[in-house]
Amino acid sequence: MTRPFESPRMLIGVIPVNDLSRAAKSDRDLLIDVLDRVTTSGRYIAGPEVRAFEESFGSYVGVTECVGVGNGTDALTIALLALGIGRGSQVATCANAGFYASSAVLAVGADPVFVDVLGETACMDPRDLESVLSAGVDCVVITHLYGRMADMPQLVELCKRAGVPVIEDCAQAAGASLDGRHAGAWGDIGAFSFFPTKNLGALGDGGALTTASTEMGQRIRRLSQYGWAEKYRCVMPGGRNSRLDEIQAAVLTARLPQLDWSNERRRQIVDRYAKVASEFESSCLLEQRQGDVAHLAVVVTPNRDAVSARLRQLGVGSDVHYPIADHQQPVIRNGNHRGLPETEALTARVLSVPAFPDLTDGEVEIVCEALKGALAFGSAASQQQVDVHSK
Repeated sequence: MTRPFESPRMLIGVIPVNDLSRAAKSDRDLLIDVLDRVTTSGRYIAGPEVRAFEESFGSYVGVTECVGVGNGTDALTIALLALGIGRGSQVATCANAGFYASSAVLAVGADPVFVDVLGETACMDPRDLESVLSAGVDCVVITHLYGRMADMPQLVELCKRAGVPVIEDCAQAAGASLDGRHAGAWGDIGAFSFFPTKNLGALGDGGALTTASTEMGQRIRRLSQYGWAEKYRCVMPGGRNSRLDEIQAAVLTARLPQLDWSNERRRQIVDRYAKVASEFESSCLLEQRQGDVAHLAVVVTPNRDAVSARLRQLGVGSDVHYPIADHQQPVIRNGNHRGLPETEALTARVLSVPAFPDLTDGEVEIVCEALKGALAFGSAASQQQVDVHSK
């Protein structure tokens, strides 16, 4: 499928960080067909559309088991429950990913143990994980942040040696791959979100879990529906009512063939911005490698507020993903947590700029010019601060 990226658009107001209406407009005929088919079928929950999506997405990821659930946080929560994680357990995870994994850990009664990240990727630091594993944890949640794959070969090997199961948080990495293996096929369980802004997005909430284990797939399926072994017969404690509905499943199945194309478009946009950011010593775009899917274009700059304000003056929106590290959140910041220098440095400096696949080429150039001006402005502001403090 192609979209008219070649036609520059007149800048009216602010180019947003994302605009879901554009994808809906491009997919209008496809979505109308989906809605008509599902609404006239009379099956809205646990029907053929969900089964079709589970089969197609599991095949795409490269696993034998895929279970649709209500949303990405439910996916993480159910994954933890399926691995026997609960009250008294300790779960290693990163603290710079919006509190989503931490929320799931707390929801099952476990305690998060935070691992620092690598400054160049914002993903889990294997060396720091090794020290956490030596102290003893019961599970590790590895987040592929901003569409960047974490160092799964090294991280998984460390966990394997320690006998600790791995959950992949793939919410921002649908379609990402490393060494020929997709996100969601590396750990014991992969957890996905299909929130509308994700690389593979539904028209509302949705999620899925992937695994290569038939037994684990059965546990997940039971936990997602009350703990039932069969209707009304509960055999597993901790069961939820978390199901992907037929409309969302049908939309996701229809959009799945576009995923690789849209991910490539995202990569092209981020590569363009990276060239601009490379002109400034104090700023950069987070490293992108082959197989990453550029869920977000994230600039790291020391004067974020000034850069963001200047971008808006130049007609470009921005956002911060994410401004507060998990270990500094009010609900847990008084706990006994380790220092996380790279995490804290990144949360103070990251800024997301528009990179969704429906941007026109003209808009990408507008963002490039605005980014160049904003980073120059931010660099000048930083230098002024240095000059003031040096006097």
